[in-house]
Amino acid sequence: MNWGTLTVATCNALNLALPGRVFYENQEPYGADEYRRKVAWLGQQLRRLNADAVALQEIWDLAALRDAVAESGLSYHQVLAPGTESGATGTPRVALVTRLSLETVTSHAAFTPAAVIDVPEVGRHDHFERPVLHAVLRTKQEQKVHVLVAHLKSKRPKFLLNAAGESLEDRDDPRVAARATLRSLIMRGSEAVALRELVVSLLHNTRDPVILMGDLNDAPHAVTSQIVAATSAVAFDREARDTALFHAYDVQSEPALRRDVAYSHVHQGSPETLDQIWVSEEFVTSSRFALGDVRRVEYFNDHLHEGRDRTRSDHGFVRALLRLRLP
Repeated sequence: MNWGTLTVATCNALNLALPGRVFYENQEPYGADEYRRKVAWLGQQLRRLNADAVALQEIWDLAALRDAVAESGLSYHQVLAPGTESGATGTPRVALVTRLSLETVTSHAAFTPAAVIDVPEVGRHDHFERPVLHAVLRTKQEQKVHVLVAHLKSKRPKFLLNAAGESLEDRDDPRVAARATLRSLIMRGSEAVALRELVVSLLHNTRDPVILMGDLNDAPHAVTSQIVAATSAVAFDREARDTALFHAYDVQSEPALRRDVAYSHVHQGSPETLDQIWVSEEFVTSSRFALGDVRRVEYFNDHLHEGRDRTRSDHGFVRALLRLRLP
């Protein structure tokens, strides 16, 4: 059988912003030298990944991303980060860098009414804090592929603040912290529902493959991740494959390549897989609609153990080699 290949990767860049630019009030902006080291390091990682399509998170300035891409020395003719052209405000944005042909790109911020929810003491949550990027690409084999890039709400407790950004709650009270964590969970859950609706709209009764990449801020089998993917439903209803997503690591066709280093973040000494790549059944060999497979998935996380330095990311990067059957 003849195969074409498609390599995809996801990277949380950790606050990629221009020098001198204040991105969070409680953090110093990058100096010129620190900025040069950050874009050089990220460019080196992009070169190492050498993927056809790279999803990135925590991008504040499109110009900074372009500098990192230039540092990679690779030819990426599409560098997309909606909402960062003049600098993002409030929260960083997601991005996509690709050498593939781009048909359309859309940024999804607002929820449909079904995903809107009231968060205790906070109020109506009706939009993604970091809008989801949806790109329609054409592979080298002229296969149409939908790529979604997401960065869901973090697990960080959502404490109540006044208009000046000062805390209204006792952050040292464990009961207050528990309720603040619940608020974050509810927000991430509603974002998962909204993302699920987008996934279903792309997959239902179609055969165009979908790839979801990004920082979902939870484990692949956590409830919020499964709201998005609904993989567990497949065990009880094979028809559910039509709108399910499959964790690329779990369905790779070379299981011998699985390793115990498959994590992308270390929180208080515990490894976690927050950064993920999901594929629709068109890349699952057991599906009768398979157009190819996930050959292997690799984790690039050595830098997580090299000390904390904000010129490097605090997340590991994930790369998947996908294959497509040629006619």
